[in-house]
Amino acid sequence: MLEERRLEVLRAIVEDFVLSNEPVGSKTLAERHALGVSPATVRNDMSALEEEGYITQPHTSAGRIPTDKGYRLFVDRLSGVKPLSRAERKAIQSFLEGAVDLDDVVRRSVRLLAQLTRQVAVVQYPSLSISSVRHIEIVTLNPNRLLLVLITDTGRVEQRVVDIPAPVDDGVVGELRGLLNGSLRGRRIADATEAAADLPDTVRPDLRPYLTTLTTVVLEALLERQEERVALAGTANLTRASVDFADSLRFILEALEEQVVLLKLIGSARETGTVTVRIGRETDVDALRSTSVVATGYGLGPAALGGMGVVGPMRMDYPGTMAAVRAVAKYVGELLGAD
Repeated sequence: MLEERRLEVLRAIVEDFVLSNEPVGSKTLAERHALGVSPATVRNDMSALEEEGYITQPHTSAGRIPTDKGYRLFVDRLSGVKPLSRAERKAIQSFLEGAVDLDDVVRRSVRLLAQLTRQVAVVQYPSLSISSVRHIEIVTLNPNRLLLVLITDTGRVEQRVVDIPAPVDDGVVGELRGLLNGSLRGRRIADATEAAADLPDTVRPDLRPYLTTLTTVVLEALLERQEERVALAGTANLTRASVDFADSLRFILEALEEQVVLLKLIGSARETGTVTVRIGRETDVDALRSTSVVATGYGLGPAALGGMGVVGPMRMDYPGTMAAVRAVAKYVGELLGAD
């Protein structure tokens, strides 16, 4: 019972501090929350929490604020994920369903997440390492020039204009299209590159020059952008919380300009449906020690296509932020998984 009461006191301190950004005193807690004990008992509980490192006294004020350790316990033991309202879920779905292609899905997702949480939002493009070839289309532009379109199962579309060694008719174009799809459709990117390189040696001699040219272009399309990409939105939200960062805001902004840092923060979210929270030093990025990162993976299966999340002050609404990140990830996964 004693431990449970102290956890309730910690929960109340975190919630009040998140709302007010002011150190919280025992009298205020006793008056504002139904803790069922006197201010003196609350004061004793706060002393115990301080001795254990969950709260601290920032200055001579009688109030206390949570530490990294206190926020960690709050997230792990106390905070449930707030359910979004039906209207909020409908708004998310409607906004994302208006996307016209993968880039638009990512742009809309990152903007939406920044607006919902009022934090910095980060969305990773679907990881190429787990993408597969969905379809290859070949369109005749003129007898000596073709348009090759490569589509992955995660929505990525690559288009290339191909100059071919000699004129071809629609029958040959159909054969070439069939050979490429027969060999590459459904293969992971890593496997598809190897299959594309080997394909010209397996066809009859009259098709070999055309297929050599086409597979060279396919390989370029598959390999050109193998680096992982991320989208960022809401950096202006950090200025709203600048009081939480003291003199570190400039360093935080500089860190967020580094793509490798962004990938480190949210690219490790490899499971869908599981929201992870890293607080302060847990981010393993020196410049982000005064921040927290809430992230999850998105995709239809258990393995994530990519990660998304938000970066904000440790003094954030964790239950609400976790709910928003989970909801947006769910809808993005469903959208990208739809045929």
